[in-house]
Parts: sequence; C-alpha cells; structure tokens
Amino acid sequence: MMKLDLSRAYSPKQIEVLKACRSSDWFMLINHGAKRSGKTQVDNDLFLQELIRVRGIANKLGIDTPQYILAGYSLGNIQDNILTELSNKYGFEFRFDKYNNFTLFGVKVVQTSHGSIGGLGRIRGMTSFGAYINEASLANQEVFDEIKARCSGPGARIIADTNPDHPEHWLLKDYIEAKAGGIVSFHFQLDDNTFLDGRYIREIKDTTPKGMFYDRGIRGLWVSGDGVVYPEFDRNVHVISPDQAKRMIFDRFLAGVDWGWEHFGAIVVIGVQGDAYYVIEEHAAQHKYIGEWINVAKDIIRRYGNIPFYCDPARTEHISAFQNAGIRAYLANNRVLSGIEEVATLMTKKKFFIVYEQCPRFREEIFKYVWKKNTGEPLKENDDVLCAIRYGIHSDMTVSTIETPEDRIKKARKMRGMI
Repeated sequence: MMKLDLSRAYSPKQIEVLKACRSSDWFMLINHGAKRSGKTQVDNDLFLQELIRVRGIANKLGIDTPQYILAGYSLGNIQDNILTELSNKYGFEFRFDKYNNFTLFGVKVVQTSHGSIGGLGRIRGMTSFGAYINEASLANQEVFDEIKARCSGPGARIIADTNPDHPEHWLLKDYIEAKAGGIVSFHFQLDDNTFLDGRYIREIKDTTPKGMFYDRGIRGLWVSGDGVVYPEFDRNVHVISPDQAKRMIFDRFLAGVDWGWEHFGAIVVIGVQGDAYYVIEEHAAQHKYIGEWINVAKDIIRRYGNIPFYCDPARTEHISAFQNAGIRAYLANNRVLSGIEEVATLMTKKKFFIVYEQCPRFREEIFKYVWKKNTGEPLKENDDVLCAIRYGIHSDMTVSTIETPEDRIKKARKMRGMI
C-alpha cells in the first residue's frame, strides 16, 4: 500500500497542525499569525474533514440534517477566502438557498457575518455541530460568543483563523493566551509557508513598512504601533514641487473626501501615474456646509474632469447630496488599518508623493498623527487630510463604490437579457 506523502501538499507547520488535530480531542483550534502563511489553506481542508465527521455523528444519532456555522467578516469575505478557494482546489459547485446556506457532505452549512451585531440573527436559536470562523480577530465579540454557544451538538468543534491584532485583544487574552482546556492554537510566520516563491518572500519583506505592519504581517506577532502612524514619510523622498506636478502627465485622477465640522473637512485630489499616487491638491476647512463642499468639488471637476470622489461613509446624506449635484460620489473603503498599511507601503516603495508646499493641513498632520497606546488603532486627532488621502487611495485600490439608481436599473436589465 502506497504511503501518502503529506509534504507534497502541506508545509511542515500545516502538517504539525493536522497531526495535533488527529491525535487529540479538542473543542477550539485557533491558527493565528502572518498573512500568506498557510493558516486558511489548512483550515479550509480541516473544515471539509469536520463536515464529514459531523455527518458520521449525525448518522449515529439519526439526525437527517445536522447544521454547521461558517462565519466570516462578511459573506463576501467567506466567498473569497474559503468557498472560491475550495472550488478552485477541489472543483466544488456550491448551491445556495435563498438564505445563502448550502449543503455539503450531507451537512447544512449556515453562513453568517460576524463583523457586526447583525450576524446574530442568522444563528440565534440553532443547534450547530461545529463552526469555522474566518478572520476571527475582526469578529464582534458578542457574535463570536453566540457562535460558540450555538456549537452544542455532540462532538462539536470550532475552527478559527486570524491575522494578529493588538496585544490587548480579547481573542488573544481570553482564548490563545488563556490556554483553557480544549483550546489548541498555532502561531504562523510568513516563512512557515514553504510553497511561496523565494523572490516573492524577499519582495514582501523588503516592501512591508517596518514596525507594527512588519511584525504583524511577516512575523505574525500581536503588537501595537508606537509613535507616529507614518514614520516612512520622508520630505527628501516623497515631496514634489508644484512645477513638477504641472509638468507630469497622469493616467487618471481621483479625489478623497473626509467630512467634518469642528474637525476639519477635507477633499484631496490625487493623480495616478502607473502604480504611483500623487497628492496634488488639498482643500481643508472647518465649519463648511455641504453646499460649500459641493462648490469645491464642482471646481475640481471643472479642472480635472468628471473624476470619482471616494467619501467618508459616516455621512451618507452628504454622499447623496454630492450625487444629487451630479458628482460621482462613492462610498469609500474605510477599513482603517488596511488603508493605512496601503499608504505606508506606497511610501516604503517610493510610490507616494505630495505637493507638500501647497498642502498646509497635511504638513500639520503628518508628524502629529500617532497610534493609541496598546490598541493598535490610530488616535482620532490630526487625521482629517490623512483620512481623505487614505479613503482615496485605498478605495481606488479596492474599487469600493455605491450603486447609483442608474447602476441598479442597468444591472436589472442585464439580468433580464435586455442589454
């Protein structure tokens, strides 16, 4: 009989996880650490094994339809991180009911989002034979606790994976470090993924901003930021003159918008050339009414064309006012840490530039925007123009938009074969 060589399919760290799971009885498995280190890959396979195990338990108990919870920050994240990966690897074709649930190996898999309290409604009252919680550190703690409580079926187990967060995070303190009975955890570093190309690893290490982002993203450590948020910014590297900006030919333009009143409101204009971003205009002021900001935006459109405006999603009524005025206003991607990391990475790669001389509010903020102690979040001060920049750049990279009524009509017609 031919012996299966696990090393062809799994890294040594993943094999360590698999062996530990097979040799012990456990209630919760938490794989945590660096991005691209192989956590989700091994958890996806364990998820399939757990469904098969649950079906076996249900057969012994005479249960026709055992249930299992599949949770992620959003249903879109579940699709991207788990279901699409499984489809690509094994050829699964998931058939969803009207509630976005599906059945696999004879087990009903109930999908829910854990990023907000709204995820409670999909699982409240159910009895589950297990759960797979993707991106667990991003979960609303109440939803996480409810998922755990729902796993009351005989032999239920919970699989969780996560990138690290700040060192006071409840998942680290209450579960990983607590080392309670039935909880097993494994720490992953980028180098644990032995299937990654060596050149890719070198490039990622060289271009990841040093400090918190490197410690979390490469070493997989639960650490906080220290000092200023953008220590990579260097006036000798990232500053261009107004004359340089005027002579440049940009591929396209976009704008980032941060609403304000007592805090400064801000609109920045960003030129894109290749994969580099240039902040070429800043408009920042206190106590401006929405009509005044509409005038600012229309003046920008007059000079740069009908460019997109990626706006702080906290004030949807202002976004609607922009749209009603004929401005292409979209909901910005406001994921704070991922957005800051994108901007910091551009600085590290020397792909971020600014007309420093003509951006006085940026000059005021860039060296005063600092991390909160212990939390891994930036302090909400001296961040108005910097937030507008982050909204513009991160949204442009992730293409996050609000559907207009015209978009919805067009989509409906396309679905009906009318266009």
